[in-house]
Amino acid sequence: MSYIFPPPNQTALPVRGTQDLFPVHRVYCVGRNYAAHAIEMGHDPNKEAPFFFQKNPDNILLDGEDFPYPGMSSDVHHEIEMVVALKSGGDNIRAEKALDCVFGYGVALDMTRRDLQAEMKKQGRPWEIGKAFEKSAPCSELVPANDIGHPVEGEVWLKINDEIRQQGDLNQLIWKIPEMIAYLSALFTLQPGDLILTGTPAGVGPVQRGDRLHGHVAGVGELKVNVV
Repeated sequence: MSYIFPPPNQTALPVRGTQDLFPVHRVYCVGRNYAAHAIEMGHDPNKEAPFFFQKNPDNILLDGEDFPYPGMSSDVHHEIEMVVALKSGGDNIRAEKALDCVFGYGVALDMTRRDLQAEMKKQGRPWEIGKAFEKSAPCSELVPANDIGHPVEGEVWLKINDEIRQQGDLNQLIWKIPEMIAYLSALFTLQPGDLILTGTPAGVGPVQRGDRLHGHVAGVGELKVNVV
C-alpha cells in the first residue's frame, strides 16, 4: 500500500542549544487569560472557566521568517504569548502533576484577522478564518524546562519598529500553566508535541506591511518577524 500523494512534512520547532527538533502535534490557544486584555476586548475579567481555540500545526512560522499579510482582511492584529510545549499528555491530568508533562517553553504570536474574527463573533460562528490562517502562529525555538525551570513571573512584551506595543508579566496570567493543562486535558486527550499558547497581555493592535515585530518573554526567549 502507498499514499496517493506524498504526506505533508512534519512541522517541528528547534530546541535551543541542540540539533534536536520538537515535532508539533496540535496547537491550542487560551483566550482572554490576562485581565487587562479581557477588558480591552470588552469582557469581564473575573475568573471564569477558560476557553480554548486551535490553530493548525502547519500555521507555524519559524523565528526570523517573514509573515505575509493575509488576504480577505484589512485589520490583522498581533498578540504576544508564551508557549508551553508538552512532552507527554493524557486525559484528566491533575494540576499538581501537570508540569511533569512540560518539555519546555517558547515565544509565540497569535496573529489574528480581527475583522473576520469580529464578524464570526457577531454571527455566533467559529473563529478559524480569523485565527487559523496560513503563517498565523510565528514561534521561537523552544528552551527546555530542565534548563530554565517553569516560569511563573517575568516581563512579556512586544515591540513594533522598536516601539513597545504590548507589555505584561507572566504573574498576571489568570489561569496558571498547571490549571490550563489540567482543564484542557478534560476536554481533549493531550499528546506529546502539543503546544499551548497561554494568552496575551493588553495592547493588541494592528500590523502593517513593513512592520518589524520583536517579542520577548523574560527568561524564555525572543521572536522576530517582519510583516511583508
